[in-house]
Amino acid sequence: MLLLLLLLLLLLLLLLLLLLLLLLLLLLLLLLLLVLLLLVLLPPPPPPPPPPPPPPPRLLLLLLLLLPLLLLLLPLLLLLLLLLLPLLLLLLLLLLLLLLLLLLLLLLLLLLLLLLLLLLLLQLLLLLLLLLLLLLLLLLLLLLLLLLHHHHHHHHSQ
Repeated sequence: MLLLLLLLLLLLLLLLLLLLLLLLLLLLLLLLLLVLLLLVLLPPPPPPPPPPPPPPPRLLLLLLLLLPLLLLLLPLLLLLLLLLLPLLLLLLLLLLLLLLLLLLLLLLLLLLLLLLLLLLLLQLLLLLLLLLLLLLLLLLLLLLLLLLHHHHHHHHSQ
């Protein structure tokens, strides 16, 4: 059981590392995106005075640049989600296992307590029985004594 738990924990750690790497990749991609955006949005070197170019093409260019990036990001995000789901499930399972173990421990403790109580009760009962027996014996002895005494006395008077 413990070995299993340890293995699961190791797996979880590895998965977390993978996730971190993926996140780093994502961050890098985002940085790249930002740089590209800055490059695109920054005023270009002063153009020659003749007709200034209209802005729309630049927007189109930006979109064209963004599209492949988005396409790259989507599978990555999906991968992240796919990785996260089993991780969450594993975590839930681990939590459930721990809860079950705790419950089992609690049950065992309760059982032990019950056993102890039963033993105590048994001891008390035994003591009571012994006392009763002693009392009975005493009573019997007293009765015998009384009878003997009485008989003796009676005999004497005749």
